[in-house]
Amino acid sequence: MKKKKKTHVPFRMNVLFFVVFLLFSLLILRLGVVQIVFGENYTREVQRTEDVTVNTSVPRGKIFDKNGKAVVDNTPLNAITYTRTQSTTQKEELDVAKKLAKMIDKPDDKVTLREKKDYWMMKFPDLAKKKITDAEWKKYDNQKFSEDELYNLKLDRISDGDLKMLTKNDLEVLAIYREMIGGYNLVPQIIKKEGVTPEEFAVVSEHLKELPGVDITTDWDRYYAFGSTLKSILGNVSRSDQGLPKELADYYVARGYSRNDRVGTSYIEQQYEDVLQGEKAKIKNITDKSGNVTDTQTISKGQRGNDIVLSVDIELQQKVEKIIEDELLAAKKTPGHELLDRAFVTMMDPYTGEILAMAGKQYVKNEKTGKPELRDFSLGNFTTSYAMGSAVKGATVLTGYKTGAIKPGEKIQDETLHIKGTPDKSSWKYMGVINDLTALKQSSNVYMFKTAIKIGGGQYRPNEPLHINMDAFDTMRNSFKQFGLGVRTGIDLPGEQKGYEGWTQAPGLLLDFAIGQFDTYTPLQMAQYVSTIANGGYRMEPHIVKEIRKPVEKSGEMGPVVEEIEPKVLNHLDMKPEWIKRVQEGFREVAQEPGGTAYSAFYGHTVSSHPTDYSPASKTGTAEGLYDGPKRQEFVNAGKEVPMTWNLTLVGYAPSDHPEVAFSVVVPWAYQDDPANPRTNTNIGKKIMDAYFDLKKEREEKGLNKSTSVQKVENIDDVQKGLAEARKENDEGITKKDQQ
Repeated sequence: MKKKKKTHVPFRMNVLFFVVFLLFSLLILRLGVVQIVFGENYTREVQRTEDVTVNTSVPRGKIFDKNGKAVVDNTPLNAITYTRTQSTTQKEELDVAKKLAKMIDKPDDKVTLREKKDYWMMKFPDLAKKKITDAEWKKYDNQKFSEDELYNLKLDRISDGDLKMLTKNDLEVLAIYREMIGGYNLVPQIIKKEGVTPEEFAVVSEHLKELPGVDITTDWDRYYAFGSTLKSILGNVSRSDQGLPKELADYYVARGYSRNDRVGTSYIEQQYEDVLQGEKAKIKNITDKSGNVTDTQTISKGQRGNDIVLSVDIELQQKVEKIIEDELLAAKKTPGHELLDRAFVTMMDPYTGEILAMAGKQYVKNEKTGKPELRDFSLGNFTTSYAMGSAVKGATVLTGYKTGAIKPGEKIQDETLHIKGTPDKSSWKYMGVINDLTALKQSSNVYMFKTAIKIGGGQYRPNEPLHINMDAFDTMRNSFKQFGLGVRTGIDLPGEQKGYEGWTQAPGLLLDFAIGQFDTYTPLQMAQYVSTIANGGYRMEPHIVKEIRKPVEKSGEMGPVVEEIEPKVLNHLDMKPEWIKRVQEGFREVAQEPGGTAYSAFYGHTVSSHPTDYSPASKTGTAEGLYDGPKRQEFVNAGKEVPMTWNLTLVGYAPSDHPEVAFSVVVPWAYQDDPANPRTNTNIGKKIMDAYFDLKKEREEKGLNKSTSVQKVENIDDVQKGLAEARKENDEGITKKDQQ
């Protein structure tokens, strides 16, 4: 029998088996380490389910005046915030609120009655349960009451005595808690920023580990360097506890805003929200399945908003506001001026439309103290309208030229008009036979009346009815609109009004229209109107923002220009240049020649001894009408007759040959049939022009002179080339020689 051969495993196979054994051993060991030592960490990694990107606000852009002075800035504030996660419970939030209440002082003045009742039920659930009767519980069990109905029953039955159970500490906890739950998950909510003391900031910082979700940071608030100056036009920004305005929330959310973001809510802050808001910082929160934040990553730091440079000269603005205040207070001291409560001034560059100053003051009683005070009402320059009186006569004369009703130099008898069925109409004094220049200079009503009658195709015959074509209203209104009267000026601010058109039911009212006592206009429209005459017939779009610039962090410096607001011609008067020059001469005589209605102010030195060396041109206005101000209803309620009042106005520009500043002054309800008219309009007009040219001279002496507006726009046609061909025939009156 043969012997079996012994099987031999080659040595190399043994080595291979041994290596495999070692590898499996290492793998098992590694699995053990992963599972036992790092199992919890890796489990969390595996359970990561969501990356949540949160945008956090950055400071808004600054607002400067035309000379680089910061008008609106940001003030840094220490702030305490809270960020809740998806998994945070109400109990956890209340625990944090209770701990914070021991560290910070949080006023409870914003806590509502409903919030107190909700908190009372959270703190006293057993007592809240007893507010429901057994019968009502049975209905609830039988699904005859919903959860919400049951809750509302509890709310309704919580008495004042119940609420007295809440201590001062409870209310402070509630004040903190309401801020904590006011926003979205993973979005920081500001618990406190106004009045955070260094001690509070330090204590919270030291105990952050005990306060999950709480953090300390630096927030900002708007700082107005010049107090109330221009404040109503600068506008407002929503508070951190307000967030987006309810009526615009959907609009902003659709554009990437969070509901607790702060935004501009009025005027410049609102109009230029896109510019001022800035690029938000972006933070990515990585959460697990339970909603706990496992990691936070900064995607971008963000950048504060771009800066805005206004066309306003803040020094001039302050001077103008002080002049208005002084004149209002002086007028209020004299009898017959009880209804006077406001005055407005707009100053603009007639060649560029830049607003140099826009001031308004309103005399009101403080609701808390009951004492009178003057409040900023700059926005009234474009949000309120009034009958402007004779200041519009420049437009009437030019409309007369255009329609062929009158010719330059034409003489007309100034006499009392006796129109059947209508009260007699006359000028403020008898003037005899006068031409158009004298009519402007001495402010003849009759010259304008007879011009309007001719525009309407009528003829004046003493003691007979007046027959005119009612289409004359449209003719005159359409002509006035070319100057900016009765239409929106196009200013870059929201809420502009265009005024009111009177009801054209009688021919005689056309005569009132011709002297500015029928339709109403805004002070800004008056400034645009006189600018159109001043620059030779170009209606410029007014704008209060001059430039948009990139932000820089260095204090007192402005970044590079992003956008410069170019002058914009809205239309050119369809009138001969020599006609416009004729009215310009009339306006010059009003201010510079004896007998002119503004001569006593500018050259008679009745206002001040300041020499008038800037060659002004102007037109005064006085409009009589029933008082329609804020106290009108008091007269009606008392059964008293609503009194007649007088609006005082003044428009003008200087220098008369090469104007660089145009202005309007409007003083509504200045007095009530008072022969001692204080001439508030001309007083203000003289003083604001003195202020402008004094400031200019002072800066020139310091070497701070800048190019005048006329030099900035050497050929106004270049502003809007598309109009050049259409107005070629009219350019003789605005030649290069005239502008240099």
